[in-house]
Amino acid sequence: MARHGMMRARPHELLPGTLRVISVRMNYLPAKAAFAKTLNNPMLGYVSRYALGRDYHKVLRQRLKKLGDMIQTYCTEAQPDSALSFRPFVDSAPIMERPLAEKAGLGWVGKHSLILNRESGSWFFLGELLIDLPLPVDKPQEEQCGRCVACITTCPTGAIVAPYQVDARRCISYLTIELEGAIPEEFRPLMGNRIYGCDDCQLICPWNRYSQLTDEDDFSPRAALHAPQLVELFNWKEEKFLRITEGSPIRRIGHLRWLRNISVALGNAPYDESIVLALESRKGENSMLDEHIEWAIAQQLTKRSEHQIEVQSSQKKRLIRAVEKGLPRDA
Repeated sequence: MARHGMMRARPHELLPGTLRVISVRMNYLPAKAAFAKTLNNPMLGYVSRYALGRDYHKVLRQRLKKLGDMIQTYCTEAQPDSALSFRPFVDSAPIMERPLAEKAGLGWVGKHSLILNRESGSWFFLGELLIDLPLPVDKPQEEQCGRCVACITTCPTGAIVAPYQVDARRCISYLTIELEGAIPEEFRPLMGNRIYGCDDCQLICPWNRYSQLTDEDDFSPRAALHAPQLVELFNWKEEKFLRITEGSPIRRIGHLRWLRNISVALGNAPYDESIVLALESRKGENSMLDEHIEWAIAQQLTKRSEHQIEVQSSQKKRLIRAVEKGLPRDA
């Protein structure tokens, strides 16, 4: 962000002569999202629903390019000598997409900082078409979050530090996608089984009761990423990771960060010998990954000890009850 400075607030520096920004949205929520099934099973890996299908950057950019071409054709037919300039953007340049979407009337900025729409909630992508055509200007929608603070209170890591203010350094989406190094230890237990992104602030939002499902086949979930077993994902070799994530936004974090994220989720899972064996099998591949693996193994062994203590305590209680009732000790 520091590298681009104020360019994000000056669209004409991205496309000289820019007069307007056409802001668009595209629904991505699949029909069978399986939120609860995945999040409530700590042995499964949760991938943010936007990343289950094809990379939205490519899909939406192609649509915006077609829109620009259509406008250019229309203008040329109406005025043959006209020269139209346009440039599509999809989260790919320093551009303030949410304030622009708000100004365009696509919705209002919710307290979680995402754009909300009365009829569509927030399960949609945003894109922009910069253009040197003096189009009419739309009116913004009124903010309608009211006194609701559900997104603030539900955030696993407390990343929404105040209404409309997110501390990205605490956000699970940042930690699992953008952060290149080690995940701070204080956040690891709070991440649960979220291995790529997080949807909690959207899941809890009342306006998402009105969300519209996508009709775009490219956003259909890939079977290997939809409610997958953590141990199975952790055992993927890099070749398999690259093959399955081809054309997916997940691919850009690389195999190493993928394993890092899964290590944390495995550490948060209930004790299972297969988890410890899987973690042990990858020790020595990378120093940063080793740190997360060792943390995860420590979490697993602690849970094993706690489980053994619980079993012993339960056995002792049964023995005491048996003695009190005059029953055989092995009853």
